Amino acid sequence: MMSDLPLDQVRTLLAVVDEGSFDAAAAALHVTPSAVSQRVKALEQRTGRVLVQRSKPVRLTESGAVLVRFARQLTRLEADTRAELGLAEPGAPTTLPIAVNADSLATWFLPALADLPDGLRVCFDLRSDDQDHTAALLREGLVMAAVTSAPHPVQGCTATRLGRMRYRAVASPEFVDRWLGDGPRALVDAPAVLFDRKDDLQDRFLRGLTRRHRSGGTRHYVPASESFAEAVAAGLGWGMVPEAQLARRGDPLVDLAPDRPVDVPLYWQQWKLDSPALAAVAAAVTRAAARALAR
Repeated sequence: MMSDLPLDQVRTLLAVVDEGSFDAAAAALHVTPSAVSQRVKALEQRTGRVLVQRSKPVRLTESGAVLVRFARQLTRLEADTRAELGLAEPGAPTTLPIAVNADSLATWFLPALADLPDGLRVCFDLRSDDQDHTAALLREGLVMAAVTSAPHPVQGCTATRLGRMRYRAVASPEFVDRWLGDGPRALVDAPAVLFDRKDDLQDRFLRGLTRRHRSGGTRHYVPASESFAEAVAAGLGWGMVPEAQLARRGDPLVDLAPDRPVDVPLYWQQWKLDSPALAAVAAAVTRAAARALAR
C-alpha cells in the first residue's frame, strides 16, 4: 500500500530521477550519496521491484515510473496545501515540469506562460522533445503536463485538444534553382534538413507527394527550431517549417507545395490533480493555442 511507503524514500527516488544521478540527488537533498543509495535500495526491497537502472543518467523502470508519479503528485499537493494554509515560505516557488515540442516552444508556448496571473509563484521545468514522444515523459512521471500529438490520455491524465500546427515544405530560391528543376518530386533526391532522428515530417510529406517512404538525398540534422529555419534559408536543404515561424521571417523562402501542408494536431495532457497552479497553466496554454494554432 502507498501508506506503507516511507515518504523520505519516495522523495529521494524523485530527486534521483530529476537530478539524473545519485550524486546529484545527494547534493540537492544535502545528504551523502550513500544515504541516497540506501534509501532507494530500501524502497526497492520494500516494493520487491527494481525501480531505476543505474545508468548515467538513471533510467526509470516501469515500476519506478509509477512511484515517481506518486511522488510528484504528493509534492504538488503538499505545496498547494501549504500555500492555501498560508504556510508556504514567502517567495518560494513551486516547480511544474512540463514537456513541450521544440516548435511550440519557439512560437506560441512561452507567451502562454507569460500570461499567467500575477502572484502565481511557479518555477517551470520545461523539457523539449518531439511531439510524438512527449507523452512518454508524462507516462514515466517525469513531467506533470505535456504538449503532445497523442489524442488518447495517458492513464491518470486528461487530454484537451489545442489545435493544429501547420508545416510547409520550403527551401531557399537558390536551392530550388539548383535541385528542383524537375519540380517538387525531385525532393526525394535533394538534401533535406531534419530536426533530429525522431523527426518524420519530411518523410510524411514525401509519402503524400510521391509515395516514396523517405528521401534518398543527404539528411542534415539541426536540433533547434530557429537554427533549423536558418539552415533551410542558407540552402543547406529543404525542410518542414511551421507557418507561424515563416510569418516572422523576412527571407523569401519558397513554398514547394502550397496545396500540401502537413498538419500536426496538438493536445494538452496533464495529470488529474486538484492543483490551482496546474489549472492556471492549463487555462493559459489553452488561450494561447486558440490564438496561435489552426483549428
